[in-house]
Amino acid sequence: MERHPDRCAWVHHQAGKDEKLKGRDRAELRAEAHRLDPMVHIGQHGMTPSLISSLDDALRTRELVKVKLRTYDNAKPKDIANSLALATNSAVVQVIGRTATLFRENPDLERKRGDPPPWRR
Repeated sequence: MERHPDRCAWVHHQAGKDEKLKGRDRAELRAEAHRLDPMVHIGQHGMTPSLISSLDDALRTRELVKVKLRTYDNAKPKDIANSLALATNSAVVQVIGRTATLFRENPDLERKRGDPPPWRR
């Protein structure tokens, strides 16, 4: 996974606490994520600071985001998803094949009673 050591060092330096999900919450998020399309794609350059910032923006506005992973240097998709979760202070909901689903709650989003969740808007 360490294809670009300088970029990976930046990712791990930015990592904060890992957000944990309970089983029931994870199951509900998996059901919601079923209808989502990937919003962020990891390309040939791997995890770059710009990729992390765009994923961070997507998590801030949508909370639940699918990421299309590209495996490089024999890295496992779960390892890549865990690195992304660490870098963005989010939680890995699931990894299926080369697609990972990440969740990070944003308490600053305006919510009204009866409104759909942000990832459905």
